[in-house]
Amino acid sequence: MSLSFIVREGFSGFGRAKMPSAITVTISFFALVLLGLFSTVSLSFFDIIQELRSRVELEVFLGDSLTEAQAAGVTGKIRELDGVREAVYVTREEAASIFSRDFGEDVVRILGSNPLPRSIRLKFQPEYAQPDSIAKVVPLITAFAPDLEVRYNQKYLGQIEQNGKLFTLLTGGLGLLIAVATVVLIGYTIRLALYSRQEKIRTMRLVGATAWFIGAPYVIEGALQGILSGLLAAGAVYLVFEQLLYTYEPAMYQILHPSALLIYPSLVLLGLGLGVFGSTLSVGKYLRAASKR
Repeated sequence: MSLSFIVREGFSGFGRAKMPSAITVTISFFALVLLGLFSTVSLSFFDIIQELRSRVELEVFLGDSLTEAQAAGVTGKIRELDGVREAVYVTREEAASIFSRDFGEDVVRILGSNPLPRSIRLKFQPEYAQPDSIAKVVPLITAFAPDLEVRYNQKYLGQIEQNGKLFTLLTGGLGLLIAVATVVLIGYTIRLALYSRQEKIRTMRLVGATAWFIGAPYVIEGALQGILSGLLAAGAVYLVFEQLLYTYEPAMYQILHPSALLIYPSLVLLGLGLGVFGSTLSVGKYLRAASKR
């Protein structure tokens, strides 16, 4: 009986305050759409960062003092290091073939001999392809044998990390700002509803109704506003990506589509969460203030 009353009150409250609810849902809708778009781009950006990290190569040049057996042993030891995804031993002949393929010239024909050294090419797991992690691996590699020289593009790797951190700060800050604004809007609407029914709430308190019993309908009302905002926002983002972007920018669509599939349900859940959180804060604050009167 009590539960059915609470649910009915929550739905009826949403219907009674049509104008404030409509304004809150509309503003929350635009906020969630903006948050959905930025989140999709952010997730896709992180996927690109991971892909770039997976392409980072570290090259270990071997000195002439190492025999083929020793070079094979060093390659095996490197493969066992944490984070190493691939370690390929490159002979002098293979290095000459790579040079010819990349530059279109035969180094032996030009110089009369092959001056290219043997090397080991390393690729890392994306989570290990970071400046700090690679800086720890380099001393371990050079300790395996004398006459080893390690080279990799430190500047390129540093730029990847710098851009990733900057983008994370910008999108994280903007997302937090939008989420706080949505919570405030929903909480403000619920507080208006509470003030408009303060006589009824006072009567319920006098007859012994608990704070949970009084506040639950308003939390349900806030949840309904959040769910509706999330559903509308998910639909709008779907139209942007699955219709407009797919039609006019198919290449961009292929990049963003995997992230967008995660965003659609997330917007509904986020709207629900923000609605419940905002209304709970507002109800709690109102009931604490009312109990002191």
